[in-house]
Amino acid sequence: MAKIILAGFKGSMGQKALKMIADTPEFDLVGVYSPSADQSAASYGLAEEVAVFNQLDQIKLAADIWLDFTTPSAVYQNTRFAIEHGLHPVVGTTGLSDEQEQELIELSQKQGLGGLIAPNFGLSAVLLMQFVQKAAQYFPDVEIIEMHHEDKKDAPSGTALMTAKMIDEVRPEHEQGHSKETLAGVRGGDYHGIRVHAVRLPGYIAHEEVLFGGPGEGLTIRQDSFDRASFMQGVKLAINKVSQLHELTIGLEKIL
Repeated sequence: MAKIILAGFKGSMGQKALKMIADTPEFDLVGVYSPSADQSAASYGLAEEVAVFNQLDQIKLAADIWLDFTTPSAVYQNTRFAIEHGLHPVVGTTGLSDEQEQELIELSQKQGLGGLIAPNFGLSAVLLMQFVQKAAQYFPDVEIIEMHHEDKKDAPSGTALMTAKMIDEVRPEHEQGHSKETLAGVRGGDYHGIRVHAVRLPGYIAHEEVLFGGPGEGLTIRQDSFDRASFMQGVKLAINKVSQLHELTIGLEKIL
């Protein structure tokens, strides 16, 4: 049985994760963490034996998995804490820089500890990235539009940034659409010539559209997440497989 500490349990994704853990017999929630937690487990509707923490240095608990759905400003320190304390990190929080990811990977290698950072736990999003990378070999002119709920704290999304990185691996670097901006920023962000546009609106959950253009034709690949519960299948898969990894790994597709 996997003993899990859930960080960010009070948020939208944290609440879905709590239900998924409760519905999975082989998972055991032993602790929860949030800097704003100030009540007992029972007050949050949790079993009385679940430990509630609001500071990292309070956590001295035997567990296997650190499941993180916190904030971009906290995820680096949280993941570092997990690795240093022998907890397999399963991280759904985005916002880590390339340098921070590399530092954490190197730390996990020294510890000999497997972990997973997934920009998106939705299987449709993972498949989109794989399809997009294939298409980019034939359509180098591409733009990415990602659409998320109004409360998302980072832009672009980790999924959109990972999509851009995967495209960049297989296409020659160039910039299409050399149109002059008459409104600053209207062409979106620029990742090695790949334009990325971020939309933040109420009513949305998580959506991504990748548009390819070629002479006389176009190709659009899109995925939609209509409910955060859709991410839990990927989270469950990650928890079950993370102990088989030997270092911190980026991307759910690496364990599919």
